[in-house]
Amino acid sequence: MWLIRLRLLLKSVGREALVLFYALRHPETPRGMRLAILGLLLYVVSPFDIVPDFLLLFGWADDAAVILMGVPFLVRKLPARVVADCTEAAGRLLARFGFRGS
Repeated sequence: MWLIRLRLLLKSVGREALVLFYALRHPETPRGMRLAILGLLLYVVSPFDIVPDFLLLFGWADDAAVILMGVPFLVRKLPARVVADCTEAAGRLLARFGFRGS
């Protein structure tokens, strides 16, 4: 049961991460939100973390936790118009590669 919930969560975060990608390019996205999105991305790819990545499972776990909490948080903080436009664009891209719309 928990594997199904985890799969749904990862699927949702993946779609929302794509929404954040489009939000970076959207002209109505506030500058502070752009900086927050870039900060999240830089934290994930940066070798300097709270828990270093060379501690394998633990290092990756903190990155996963930041992604699983940060991505939905940032999407909720975006203006409604930006979310609508970016969700539509993400849906079109996913449909192009054969992923369903919901």
